[in-house]
Amino acid sequence: MPCFSRSLRLQPFIATCVALLGLMGCSSSQPVRPVAPPTQPPIQLDNVPANNAQTAVALPQPFPVMLGIDVLVAEGFDAVKGKRIGLLTHPAGVNRRGESTIDVLRRAPGVKLVALYAVEHGLYGEVPAEKPFPDKVDPRTGLMVFSLYNGKTKSFKPTPAQLKGIDALVIDLQDIGTRSYTFIGAMRTAMETCFENGKEVIVLDRPNPLGGLKVDGPLLDGQWTSDVGRFLVPYVHGLTIGELARMAKSYPHGAMTPLSDAVRERGRLTVIPMRGWRRAMRWPDTGLRWVPTSPMIPDFNAVMGYPMTGLGCYIGGFTHGVGDQYPFRGLAHKTVHSAVIERELQALHLPGLRFQRVSVPGKNGPADTGIFVEVVDWDQWRPTELNFYLMKLACKLEPKNPFVAASDAQRRTFLVHVGSPALLDALKRDGAKIDVDAFIRDWEAKAKVYQQESQKFWLYN
Repeated sequence: MPCFSRSLRLQPFIATCVALLGLMGCSSSQPVRPVAPPTQPPIQLDNVPANNAQTAVALPQPFPVMLGIDVLVAEGFDAVKGKRIGLLTHPAGVNRRGESTIDVLRRAPGVKLVALYAVEHGLYGEVPAEKPFPDKVDPRTGLMVFSLYNGKTKSFKPTPAQLKGIDALVIDLQDIGTRSYTFIGAMRTAMETCFENGKEVIVLDRPNPLGGLKVDGPLLDGQWTSDVGRFLVPYVHGLTIGELARMAKSYPHGAMTPLSDAVRERGRLTVIPMRGWRRAMRWPDTGLRWVPTSPMIPDFNAVMGYPMTGLGCYIGGFTHGVGDQYPFRGLAHKTVHSAVIERELQALHLPGLRFQRVSVPGKNGPADTGIFVEVVDWDQWRPTELNFYLMKLACKLEPKNPFVAASDAQRRTFLVHVGSPALLDALKRDGAKIDVDAFIRDWEAKAKVYQQESQKFWLYN
């Protein structure tokens, strides 16, 4: 079983390049067919097809991909046998047949699952976003569930007391391929505490649903690291969670409290790679059923939408949805009519995108209207680009520049998610005259450096 436990030290040149991380648009050369206009209710609005004949990926049936948990089982649980283990997971932590990793490990011969650890939204996805929750006993399994989102610890790291009864922490978290999704930050902080307390970390790898070839968006400036930004990587980072773990083990960029070299080198990391996954694969190519990773990410459509609209709504009047439908794929504005928004967006001619006006039933009256964002060409699509034109458009549509009028709290939220103080300064200074293209060109240039240097953490071709 190809596990990885040694520390990979970056050479000075590589460290410099990785510290620059800021990327964009290398694609998987797989077009997305246009689809029919959205219907109600919104289910699988984008049809992401199999690869074309020239770049076809041979997918054995019925399961092209064996997840890290499936490989662990196939290898007889060798990595965890005889150890007292804790499991950090969430509802999407399932094997390829949809069985919870909790249950797989509970019945595994020779394995002692003694504790569970939960991140934002709770162990079963029962907790609303950003709401802390306490430690408790899981009524289903009788195991203690330790909260890594309890509001008491400043960085949501596990405490030494929470780790006391285990030999190793197993991590099985499904990421969505974007920097600000909190699960990769939870993994990173858990790794750090485990290394500090002599506990092994075992990461069960999972697909990056956006694939491993598309990298896009601004880099995170080091002064704005937070629980939604633990890695100085571009917003769409192109790595699996196991590859990110290898990066964290090798070089402490992005840590709020960097570990000493001695602690990192002494730390034990084992990554259980997948079988059958390749970088050109997007989620629909894997043959796996999507399990919602959080309430607003119910399907792959929302995964694609998250980097497109999630950043463009922190300041300004836009919402990333239409009513309570089309999460991250719908756009509406609090005061501007959808026809105006549609006209402005169409005029941008953004590569790979098409915009359609949609209407959904209102909760207590008239229908809600908005714009559905459709991806029609995967090669040309730049996942984060739309956000920045929405910011520029907000400056044009709002009576006052919203980035000047924003509160300190709003600006901080913008910075920890977007990661670019230079962009915020330009928006405040130039408003609707901001040169978005200049920022995108800069991020594209840095993307090429990042993607080349990040290959030393790759587990898959």
